[in-house]
Amino acid sequence: MKKYLLAVQFDESAPWPSEEDLREQRARTEQVTADMRSAGCWVFVGGLLGSHATTVVRPGNGMTTMTDGPYPETKEQLGGFWVIQCDDLDQALSWGERCALACGFPIEVRPFEDAQWK
Repeated sequence: MKKYLLAVQFDESAPWPSEEDLREQRARTEQVTADMRSAGCWVFVGGLLGSHATTVVRPGNGMTTMTDGPYPETKEQLGGFWVIQCDDLDQALSWGERCALACGFPIEVRPFEDAQWK
């Protein structure tokens, strides 16, 4: 089976949802995760803090520098993700659709490389 990343693209410039909306969103996404587990394709899920909590470590000239925040200046940031294993891209896209409907944000579906890192 191939592994896929279902990445939640969160727009940090949009107004924050109400507590009620967040509770409903959480219930929907927890249900999708439970369905993934039941289907045997769930590997890992995680939500992320906003870009305000980010530190970027950049290499250069044999050294590194550390700066606050993400490097690209964009309003969309990675908000969370699922890692799943599926038979093919069509199955991963089907889960991506369910995740997008559950969380209300765009979902980027991306396959992991086939190379085995050792």
